[in-house]
Amino acid sequence: MSEPVLTIKDLRVSYQTPKGKVRAVDGVSFSLMPSERFGLVGESGSGKTTTALALLRLIKPPGVIESGEVHLAGKNLLSLSEEQMRRVRLAELSMIPQGAMNSLNPVATVNNQIIDGLRDHGVNSPKHVLNERIADLLKRVGLEPSVADMYPHELSGGMKQRVTIAIAISMGPKVIVADEPTSALDVVIQMQVMETLIGLQEELGASLVMIGHDMGLMAQVVSRIGVMYAGKLVEVGTVRDILLSPLHPYTQLLVESLPSMESKLTRTRRPRGIPGITPSLLDLPAGCAFRPRCPKAIEQCSTITPPLEKVRADQWTACHLYGETEKQDGIPAKA
Repeated sequence: MSEPVLTIKDLRVSYQTPKGKVRAVDGVSFSLMPSERFGLVGESGSGKTTTALALLRLIKPPGVIESGEVHLAGKNLLSLSEEQMRRVRLAELSMIPQGAMNSLNPVATVNNQIIDGLRDHGVNSPKHVLNERIADLLKRVGLEPSVADMYPHELSGGMKQRVTIAIAISMGPKVIVADEPTSALDVVIQMQVMETLIGLQEELGASLVMIGHDMGLMAQVVSRIGVMYAGKLVEVGTVRDILLSPLHPYTQLLVESLPSMESKLTRTRRPRGIPGITPSLLDLPAGCAFRPRCPKAIEQCSTITPPLEKVRADQWTACHLYGETEKQDGIPAKA
């Protein structure tokens, strides 16, 4: 059995605010196998993007990575010097940002922006060789080589996103982190961009961490899903298990909120919303953070924070509804 290419252990990230400390990521652990596509889902503010930024050590003050380990290719990224980490970014671990327009330099051409990254990682080929490499990169993401001479404001939303993908794959990284890469695009362009990204990920043999809200899109793209709530992972499992037999009440409500073609045609079920609102990370409830919104909460949920534990063969959850027997059989103890 192959070893994980990326392992995150007990990652904790906090932000110091005038009202106190906000722990945005609180003890997150998961691993990523070679060529695997892993999705992180959850409501806004659940800690998905902060987790992604922490993997690349891009957390800026007042944020701080308090503790944890991020192992990539035998290195703990959190123990590297800033210069060592700079060389890891793009070459071994790259990121496709959420806002393409905000991440591209508005006063530099696409060509110059890609060259900057290559030169910064020791690629000192002659200019004409780099231009040929960039033309090939652009073709691989579905763009004409002429795009290299254009500025970001001259590109459509889909084209800008493809440029960020080209930058992310330019050094052939082992792991790509995609932070809601299609959130600002219409549905048709969304699928085209995702098909391009998945094709390139498979071509490179890279692993992918995909972050987003869209469970439907995740179902088509990733093989495993991690569900985050209030800075913690509350469930991890295969796409099939998460969508067809979710364990955590939060995951169950997320899945029930999804519209389906069958329900639209038969009108047998209307999508359900999740009651209440996400809690403030400055004032989390005692015990399980989801308890105030949970329709299945029991007494111990109000005092004890449930750990993420294995309940089924490929499924972990952080919920008190599963006792020792149920952790083997995957049957709720109480409902």
